[in-house]
Amino acid sequence: MKLWGGRFSKETASLVDDFNASIEFDQKLYKHDIHGSIAHAKMLAKQNIISNQDAEIIIKSLYEILKDIEKGDIEFSIDLEDIHMNIEKLLIDRIGDIGKKLHTARSRNDQVAVDIKLYFKESLCDIQNLIKNLLNVLIEIAEDNIETILPGYTHLQRAQPITLGYHIMAYFQMFLRDYNRLSDCYNRMNYLPLGAGALAGTTYETDRYFLAKELGFAGICDNGMDAVSDRDYVIEFISDASICMMHLSRFCEELILWSTSEFSFVEMDDAYSTGSSIMPQKKNPDLAELIRGKTGRVYGNLMNILTIMKALPLAYNKDMQEDKPPLFDTVETIKNSLAIFIEMIRTMKINKDKMYSAAKTGFMNATDAADYLVSKGIPFRECHAIIGRMVLYCIQNGKAIEELSLNELKSFSELFDTDIYDKIDIICCIEAKKSIGSTSKKSVKLMIKQAKEKLEKIN
Repeated sequence: MKLWGGRFSKETASLVDDFNASIEFDQKLYKHDIHGSIAHAKMLAKQNIISNQDAEIIIKSLYEILKDIEKGDIEFSIDLEDIHMNIEKLLIDRIGDIGKKLHTARSRNDQVAVDIKLYFKESLCDIQNLIKNLLNVLIEIAEDNIETILPGYTHLQRAQPITLGYHIMAYFQMFLRDYNRLSDCYNRMNYLPLGAGALAGTTYETDRYFLAKELGFAGICDNGMDAVSDRDYVIEFISDASICMMHLSRFCEELILWSTSEFSFVEMDDAYSTGSSIMPQKKNPDLAELIRGKTGRVYGNLMNILTIMKALPLAYNKDMQEDKPPLFDTVETIKNSLAIFIEMIRTMKINKDKMYSAAKTGFMNATDAADYLVSKGIPFRECHAIIGRMVLYCIQNGKAIEELSLNELKSFSELFDTDIYDKIDIICCIEAKKSIGSTSKKSVKLMIKQAKEKLEKIN
């Protein structure tokens, strides 16, 4: 007989048991379920709802069950549906009727809600620690490459010369936002649902604030119906994870391009590359490709949970059992992706000469040539047109702007003089940038300094 089976005259069909059960995936919550139950038992004793002696027996047995699960000595039953009923049955089998008192003043609805939040709090901290590690690695790479010059791209066309340190610090900003988004999500989520009962509260004199403190929550959910039916934090987390995976995917896309013979800007370490089954010369950036692919998986999880929740009336509905697979999968996917990505970029070889050679082609000093004419008093739009004609001339004659003679330059504007050659030198083009947040060495050093200060605040 099911623990809830008093109202029923027959057992559920075996097909229903299989379809209804969630133990296959929610067994991951065993530790959180037990810790939630231990706190609940303490609260029941504190409020004289059960005796201190009964609470001590329950708590001791729950710790023993936790130890047995972690040793692999427990086999969960699909007939008991979920992790909550499995653990309760284990408790009752071990200590008899005393174990039946544990479920006083709570429902599986608020029990599962607190379990998920406890799991979520732990997982979020793990993910944020990985992002902090990534941010530190990005700073290290940026510091080592403040003077490494490469093309900056728009539309995947060479645009203006930049430094690799500057490029890397752009990703630092992206992942810092990811970290902060997860912090915001944590703060919104960090309220205790336990004590809400099935949806309407309980007739017992419980102490939900004691439970919140015991389990490390900032406070309690103010409304019982919302407490048991809320999965906003799951949706918000998977949304935040989707953005973070998108950032990883963008970076991976660049690394994949940069690994090609056509670019040869970077080379992945052998430990973070794979070969071909048929072409012995190949060295493939498969891990970057996998992270790029797994981004779509996390996007799918977001659509999954949004669709599950989109038309549910208050309060709890069985549909919400399906919140765990997309949540668990997203947590594992982003943790694994971050861990691999950190080591992949930490160990990659940067081909500085290739980057510099690429930066010297593609007329990336054209904007600086236009700015030179602006400094002589010509309106920018007119300068833009002059330099555009000059670039066309260079293309037709197979020359770079800096290779044009002064006479050739003057054929486009008499205002050109010998100092133009300093202005359009690649290094000068970079160092001439004066605005805060630009690619100049001074600006990038300031970015790194500020980034380290921000990291200190979150460490």
